[in-house]
Amino acid sequence: MNKADCVLNIKNLAVYYETEDGTVKAVNGIDINLEKGKTLGLVGETGAGKTTTALSILRLVPNPPGVIKSGKIELEGKNIFEYTERDMELIRGNTVSMIFQDPMTSLNPVLTVGDQIAEVIKIHENVSKNESYEKAKEMLELVGIPGDRAGEYPHQFSGGMKQRVIIAIALACNPKLLIADEPTTALDVTIQAQVLELMKQLRDKYDTSMILITHDLGVVAEICDEVSIMYAGSIVEHGTLKDIFDDYYHPYTKGLFDSLPNIQKRNEPLRPIPGLVPDPSNLPTGCPFHPRCVHAKEICKTKFPGVTRISDTHYVSCLAFEKDSGVKIDRRGHHE
Repeated sequence: MNKADCVLNIKNLAVYYETEDGTVKAVNGIDINLEKGKTLGLVGETGAGKTTTALSILRLVPNPPGVIKSGKIELEGKNIFEYTERDMELIRGNTVSMIFQDPMTSLNPVLTVGDQIAEVIKIHENVSKNESYEKAKEMLELVGIPGDRAGEYPHQFSGGMKQRVIIAIALACNPKLLIADEPTTALDVTIQAQVLELMKQLRDKYDTSMILITHDLGVVAEICDEVSIMYAGSIVEHGTLKDIFDDYYHPYTKGLFDSLPNIQKRNEPLRPIPGLVPDPSNLPTGCPFHPRCVHAKEICKTKFPGVTRISDTHYVSCLAFEKDSGVKIDRRGHHE
C-alpha cells in the first residue's frame, strides 16, 4: 500500500480496562490498515472488542478504567497518541467522525436537528452562525430530509430519519474517515436498506474511508471492500470481501457463516457456534477460540496462534496453518 493512500494505520493495539474485579483485556494486539476511499467491515460477536477499537481511534476510551497498553494509531501518517487533547477535539468530527449505535440516544432532545448539525460545522469551519445553519440545511437535503425540517426536534423524527440526521452530522465536515458502529441495528429491514444505500452514495461522493462495525454479514456484503473477523480482542482472519466470503479459512469465520439461514436449505436447522464468547477478564490460554472449536487439538490449548499469510490480501490466525504445528485443516475450516 502506498503510504500516501493510507488513511488509518493501527499497529499492535492493546486496550485493557483495569477494574476492581480484575483486568478486562478488550483488545489484544491488533493491526489495521485502511486505504483512502475503502470500507473495512469489523465483524464479530458482542464482546469481541469492535467498539473499543473504534473508541481508541478517536481517543475516547474512558480513562480510568481504560488503558492503552501498547501500539500506535496513525491518522494520515501521524500518531494520535502524540496529540494534545485540544488537537483531538479538532480531529473529532472533522478528520474522523463516528456514527454511534443508537440514533435514539445520540441526539440532544432539547436542540433542533439543524442546530446540532450547525454546531459541528461552526466548531470546525471558519463560518458565521447563519452560514453554518444554511449548510446544516444542505446536509439534511443531502441525506434525504427536507431542509425546512431543520427547526424540528429529534422526537419529531422516526428512527430511520434520526439515523439520517446522525449521518448528516458525521459527514458535515467531510471527514477522511467515518466509523459506523452498528448503524442499522435499531432500524427495521426496509429502513436499513435505505440507510446503507445512502452511506454508500455519500462514501462514493466524498471518497471517504469507512469502518463498519457489525455482526451482520449481510450488511458487510452490501457495503465493504475488506473484512476483519474479530474474536476475543484479536483479529483471527482478514481479507478482501471475496477472500472472506468465497474462501474463508478460520473455523470461527466458518462458524459465523454456518449460523446464517440458507434459503436453499430451508428445512435444515441452523448450526450455531457452540459455547459463549470468553470473558475478556479471564481469557483462555492458547488460542482463545479453542474452547468453542469442535476440532481443537491439545496444542491449541497452550499455544497462541501467529499470523499466517494466505495471499497478499488474506491472512489467518490459526495453528492449523503454521508449519509443524501438528494441526491439519482443509481450506474451508474443517480439521482433519
